[in-house]
Amino acid sequence: MKKKLITLVVACYNEQDNILSMHERIKKVFTKLPLYDYEIIYVDNASVDNSENILTKLAKKDKKVKVILMSRNFGTPQPSFIAGLEHATGDAAVLLHGDIQDPPEVIPKFIQKWQEGYDVVYGVIKHRKGYNFIWNFFYRFFYYLLHKLAYINIPLDSSDFSLMDRNVLAEFLKIEEHEFYIRCLRAYVGFKQIGVTYERQPRTGGTSSQNFISSAGWAKSIIINFSFKPINWITQIAFIILCSSFLLFIVEFISISLFKKSLSGISITVILMLFLGSIQLFSLGIVAEYIGKIYLEVKKRPRYIIRKILNE
Repeated sequence: MKKKLITLVVACYNEQDNILSMHERIKKVFTKLPLYDYEIIYVDNASVDNSENILTKLAKKDKKVKVILMSRNFGTPQPSFIAGLEHATGDAAVLLHGDIQDPPEVIPKFIQKWQEGYDVVYGVIKHRKGYNFIWNFFYRFFYYLLHKLAYINIPLDSSDFSLMDRNVLAEFLKIEEHEFYIRCLRAYVGFKQIGVTYERQPRTGGTSSQNFISSAGWAKSIIINFSFKPINWITQIAFIILCSSFLLFIVEFISISLFKKSLSGISITVILMLFLGSIQLFSLGIVAEYIGKIYLEVKKRPRYIIRKILNE
């Protein structure tokens, strides 16, 4: 019986301390899966450490390894995942981050669910080891907020770490959005999906390029891409201000008619001006975010550019 082929796409950036360890762990996992063959596509997002040399040697040594080297750094791991998926030849593809925080040892559980008939099996993070209380709270709050605001049902605490069937990939890769978010668009394409819980491990090698500011920007971008509610809020705020202004006019009219005295005071005027000004700027900011997304989409620039492929 012909073995089913699993493609593993590993997104890497400055992971010189993790690549070989990741490789050995993947090989060990598949020694326990005799009915499956595998290929590994490492996608290096223009690392500035020794990652390229390590990956080059690995590709020469192991013909199951394919290496995609980007022409420059394209920001988040999302373009790396797309590049890897577009070169995947397996019956299913598994996405992993090169920092090994998503343990390869969970892959057999993904494959088991796939064999049970699920088209998409995604990791659900029940705990993030190595993250303090503030970071864990931030992540949980973001996913809760996204779950409430998004126009599609995005599972709470889901990660990029997942398995997708070839049929799902065919539809998934038809999406041509510039800002591509795996966990959100994975939910968008549908099919039969299930989550598998796991613990995200602490980073054992290298340093993370992630910080609070970049994470907040990433969170804002995802919400803007998958929710219309911020735009709706502008209309609601405008209506509330309109009603408040009308009530203030009524109070002013009654004050003049009954007491021959007008509401006055520099402080009230200044507060109202600052309040209305801040609302206007906030509303313009939200509208600008949506216009910025449109601007990126209409330019149709490539989401990534490949410099070199090893073992193509």
